[in-house]
This record gives sequence, structure tokens and C-alpha cells, in this order.
Amino acid sequence: MALDSSEQPGPPITKFESMLRTDDVYFFDAEDFEEIIHHYLNHGKVSLAKKAIKMGLQQHPNSLDIRLLDVEVMVFENEFEDAERILDELQLLEPNNEEIFVQRANIQSKQDNHLGAITLLHKALELTDEVTDLYSLLGMEYLFIDDYTMARKCFIQCLEADPEDYASLYNTIYCYEFLDEHDGAIRYLNTYLDSNPYCQIAWHQLGKQYYAVKMYPEALAAFDFAIISDDSFLGAYFEKGKVLEKLGRYEEAIENYNTTTQLEDPTSHAYLRIGKCYERLNRPEKARYYFYLTVHDDPLLDKGWLAITDHYLKKKNYQKAQEYIDKALSIDGENAIYWKRSGIIHKALKQVHEADFAFKQATELGNYEEDTWLLWAEALCDSNEFETAAVVLQQGSEFHPKSAKIHYQLAGVYLHLQARDKGKTALKKALKEDPKKYSYFVKRFPEISGAVWVQRLIRESRKASK
Repeated sequence: MALDSSEQPGPPITKFESMLRTDDVYFFDAEDFEEIIHHYLNHGKVSLAKKAIKMGLQQHPNSLDIRLLDVEVMVFENEFEDAERILDELQLLEPNNEEIFVQRANIQSKQDNHLGAITLLHKALELTDEVTDLYSLLGMEYLFIDDYTMARKCFIQCLEADPEDYASLYNTIYCYEFLDEHDGAIRYLNTYLDSNPYCQIAWHQLGKQYYAVKMYPEALAAFDFAIISDDSFLGAYFEKGKVLEKLGRYEEAIENYNTTTQLEDPTSHAYLRIGKCYERLNRPEKARYYFYLTVHDDPLLDKGWLAITDHYLKKKNYQKAQEYIDKALSIDGENAIYWKRSGIIHKALKQVHEADFAFKQATELGNYEEDTWLLWAEALCDSNEFETAAVVLQQGSEFHPKSAKIHYQLAGVYLHLQARDKGKTALKKALKEDPKKYSYFVKRFPEISGAVWVQRLIRESRKASK
């Protein structure tokens, strides 16, 4: 079993390092060499581990455990053929040694043969009662092949053997989340907490599961228990703040976010959440202050630049808004939301070609929302580019075939293009989908909506709907 990497070097390690400095040769027991090798491996000092292995095999050439550690290093360095050759020799000596199967499984795993690794690990399980580490390895192999149900079973086995194996606890909940089984995760965590009532990590995870299914009072209680279990648990305060935001308790949310900044160095994410809370409390200047703190702390946090953009958008300061959305896009130019926001700003600034490009980027990146197509077409119509607007709206109607607004706008565009038949067809469709939204047509195309034939079409539509 490897030593914890946080443990202080013991006498064998001190003695070994003294020997390296003086070039003397000391004798060590095989167990001492194992401790030394584990220490260096756990600290990532592979070259020193290899020196210890070499000396260990010189002094104890028949030590199976040292030879297995030699294999472990070979596997780490992808020397699979040499590792397999030694494992073949060792298996002749001890055919029922589970560690031989574990190392063979490691080789298979590193060669992306995860099913083969799983088979070997199951053989290892048959040969030992010390199964916790094996189930952990199995769980990871099942994750590699996306079998989250089996992976979860393995990690639960680890927790049954060691309830304080928090890595397995996290992995168990990860599997539940990936399978979208939040209710199952909640049941499991509540059962776990019956036996481990002061486990702050379990309370924290339970709160996150309640939050995911919008059970906010229950989430709040779970985070409170996490804080009671560990009053310095920064993550619990942060998550509690998010719940309080959902409940509209913004002042309390700010208190919790501020607590996280007192427990450790303030983070950009905490500043951003505080700013959002002040925004909802209708204190825009206070919000702006925290948004600037956000980007000062982390200039690469694009959400901070977006928050400042929206602040200036609400004030209709479009020049400033453009400056900050450009910063967000310089960090994440593949974000459809940012391109849409850029399109809205350029539209407001009457920069039609820039708006056209921005909305095009937004849709190409997967933003197919109804208002994206409408805003894009409006920008084009405002500069009398009706043919391009018609193409945009036709594309939008493919994603939203029942959108009355898109058909009303398409009707107006066709009529501007003197395509009266197409305009009448689009208007009929819009009236059929939602006659109450006719006001949108009147607002966008007042010069057309008053036409006699249009009014007659509306009367006919109203009669037909009665």
C-alpha cells in the first residue's frame, strides 16, 4: 500500500538521502526500500524511485514487492514489453498474487483496452480480501467505457469499506449526476448521512442535488448542516449564497459570498455573484463596482465582461457596452450568447453590417432563439435590406414554424419586396397562429398594415376564428 504523499519522510528515507549525499552504501530491509520507493513515487520523484529500486534489487534480488514496484515504474514510463516480461516471470513464482493482475490491468488500461483491464481486475478481486483499492480501480475503468451504473456500484463498494473515502463519494455522486438520477443521489446521500451525520462533504453534495431539482429550502438546510459540520467550508457558503439568490434573499446571499472572501483570498466568482445580487436589489452602481472587481481579479473571466456589458446596455450606453462585449469575445469567440449580445449592440448603434455579422455568428454557433432571428431581420429591415431579411426569416421559420412574430415580419418583408402573394400567405399563417400578436405587425410595418386588403384579410381571419 502506498504511503500518503503528505506524510513526513521516515528514518529510512532520511537515511537513504544521507547515503546519496555521501556516496556511502547502507543496507536496508526490503520493507524499508518499499517505503522509500513509495515515498518518491507519491511525490513524483521517479528518478529517485528508480535509484531506490535498483539498489533494492541489488540487496534483495528475490523481493517480489520491489520487483512489482519496478514494474509499476515501467508501466508509468510506457515500457510495456519489459513490464509484461517481468510479470510473466513473477506469475510463475506466485500465480495467485493479485498485484500481478493489477499491474497487467494497468498496462491494458494505458493501452485503452479497458474491457481487458476490467477482466484482470475481477481476477485480482478473487485472490484477495483487500478489495477497496481494487474497486476504486474498477470504478475508474468503468468510467472510461461510460458504464456509469457499474462504476457507481464499485465506488459504493469502496465507501462501504471506508466511509471516509471522499474521492469515492464524489465519484459516486458524479455517476448519479451523469445518469441524471438526482433523486437517487438524494436517497443515497441521506442514507450515507444516517451513518455519517457530521460529514460536511456529504451535506454539501446533498445541497447541490436539492439545488439541481429546485428544492431550495431543503438545499438551504443541507448547506447549513455542512457549515455546522465545518464552519470554514468555503464551498458550502458559496452554494448557500446561490440558493438564497434563488429564494430572492439577496442581502443574505451577499453575506454568504462575503464570508467566502474572508475565509480565503477573494475570488472573481464571488465578486460576480455579489454584483448580480446588487443588480437585483436595484443598486446598479454597487453592482458595477463588483463587476469591475471581478475582471480586475480575473481578466480572463468572460462572464465578468458580459456582466459589465449588460450593465451599460440597461443604461443604453451602447458605446461602452460594445467596448466590453468585445473584451468578452476576445476571450471566448465561440460563445453564441456573446455574439448575440454584440448583434443587439450594433443594431442599437445602427451598425447594420456589424450587426448582420454578429447575428450570423450567433446562429452558426447554435443560438436559434426566436428573438435572435427577429432582431437580425429587424436590423436588416432598418437599412432596407429586405431580400437578406427574407432569407434570415425563412431560416428562422424552419426552427420556429409556429412563430407568429416571424411570419408577421416575413409578411411585411415580402410586401416591401412587392411579393404580394407570398406576403398574403405569410400574413394568413401569422394570423392563424396568433391573431393577438397582430400589433407586432402594425408596429413594425405601419405603412402596410393600414392597406385596405390587409384590413379585409384581418376581418376574414377574425370571422373564421369565431
